[in-house]
Amino acid sequence: MKLSNSFFYTLRENSKDEDSISSNLLVRAGMIKKSSNGMYMIMPMGKRVLSKIENIVREEMDAKGAQELLMPALIPEDVYIRSGRRSAFGSNMFSLLDRYNKKYVLGPTHEELFAMAASMDGRSYKDFPYNLYQIQTKYRDETRPRYGLIRVREFIMKDAYTFDIDEAGLDVQYDKMYDAYCRIFDRMDLNYKIVRADTGAMGGLLSEEYQAISNIGEDIVVGCEGCDFSSNLEIAEVVDTKEPSTEEKREMELVETPNAKTIEEVAAFFGKRPEDFVKTLLYNVDGKVVAFCIPGDRELNETKALKALGAVEMELADFESVEKATGAKVGFAGPVGLSVPVYMDRQIEKMRNFIVGANKTDHHYANVNVEDFEPVAVLDLCQVKEGDICPKCGAKLTFDHGIEVGNLFKLGTKYSESMDLMYTDENNALRPVWMGSYGIGLERCMAAIVEQHHDEHGIVWPDEVAPFKVCIVPVQVKDAVQLDTANALYDYCRENKYDVLLDDRKERAGVKFKDMELIGIPHRITVGRGAADGMVEWADRNKEGKEEISIEEAKSRIDAIFR
Repeated sequence: MKLSNSFFYTLRENSKDEDSISSNLLVRAGMIKKSSNGMYMIMPMGKRVLSKIENIVREEMDAKGAQELLMPALIPEDVYIRSGRRSAFGSNMFSLLDRYNKKYVLGPTHEELFAMAASMDGRSYKDFPYNLYQIQTKYRDETRPRYGLIRVREFIMKDAYTFDIDEAGLDVQYDKMYDAYCRIFDRMDLNYKIVRADTGAMGGLLSEEYQAISNIGEDIVVGCEGCDFSSNLEIAEVVDTKEPSTEEKREMELVETPNAKTIEEVAAFFGKRPEDFVKTLLYNVDGKVVAFCIPGDRELNETKALKALGAVEMELADFESVEKATGAKVGFAGPVGLSVPVYMDRQIEKMRNFIVGANKTDHHYANVNVEDFEPVAVLDLCQVKEGDICPKCGAKLTFDHGIEVGNLFKLGTKYSESMDLMYTDENNALRPVWMGSYGIGLERCMAAIVEQHHDEHGIVWPDEVAPFKVCIVPVQVKDAVQLDTANALYDYCRENKYDVLLDDRKERAGVKFKDMELIGIPHRITVGRGAADGMVEWADRNKEGKEEISIEEAKSRIDAIFR
């Protein structure tokens, strides 16, 4: 492509409207442009990168025997009602009415439709297994879009689904997709970790995530100093290594604690540590107020709580609900005599003579023990902390931030049963199909690559995803020798079907160099004064220094890059 007659622009200043390195650089490089909150245009140079990512995904999916199709984005709402997921998505779904007042949604994901499609060729056990996928736009009404392409309302996703007659067959297909995903992200040159994760609204038997390590990642990736354990923070188990307290149990005592509400304030009042307290947190869970009791030095893991209760949504109860449940002002809730269901973290069973709110304004109970109240259930409710013990080997846990770029789900028979996707076995009996689901966020991959591959000058694209692998830059387009040499190199590439960029704009050489660094072209050939002697300058974006080489050597290097 020649820049002199192409749509191409870059921005010199940082964008004030972007909150991540990747979104700022992609905007400045003229690859994306925000159209509204959480919505971006993909500009020509950015579309080339996105197409390269798509090609990698397609090649690896096709290599595993997957077949591509395309589903509609506009879907009747009753499809999700039938599968039981409409309420799970809640307000995250974009919904609308057609002219006949029939309810539709913009698809956030397509498990249900793939199950419907699979029923067209899944009547006999002999029809299995098979793998279907699409690359298509998804829509989710995010509460807080941010970080450019990482959390948006409209995004392009590759979603694949496997169909088998039993769990063993699902396992085989799952392992194939696992391998394909490793190959995909390796080719993108991403630094990633594979972690166990919560199945969430998708449901099913197992979920694993591919997390690209990044400081702006919204997920916490839990690792281990001593082994290969990895998990999403949402489901990481807290290993309780504390010895049960041998302290003699004392009689519960009501203590007046004026103006002491927080753990820190109450700890100062009693002269105790936060771990000597039990926090009582009141939540609205699917419309009902419940209480969670956890050690004072811990945080509640809401994902664990939701799963334990089999609930869909939860949020901290409002002040009015707290005061109604406790009979006191906010800050004095406790499990003793509380009128709502109480769920207790299992670590509290080892504690003695702890301090809790008394459900009375400006009062706490001291010397409380588990016999003084009746929890509905004792569960693992806490969030792990960095330095906690690994559940696999006992070494210390470590934390990294990650951007979820891909996920794998063993769905089992959840969707096939709700969508009536059945097959007949060898004995002519009806059985539900076993499904797997596998997703990759293409624009997220694009952003994650930039987060990991950039410097003070701009983006540093890996070869496989760069918009162009090679750029040719004549220093003086008015110099006939330089321009002719640049054009000859360009024509050589075109004859060999090498897709290269020729910056033949009438700009200063410094401007061209800065632009090529900003948009991240991996290899640059500068055609300057040496052209008269058959010499050009070679520079690699990810290396310091430049080399003066012959035009023939430049052609050989280009051949090596593309072949």
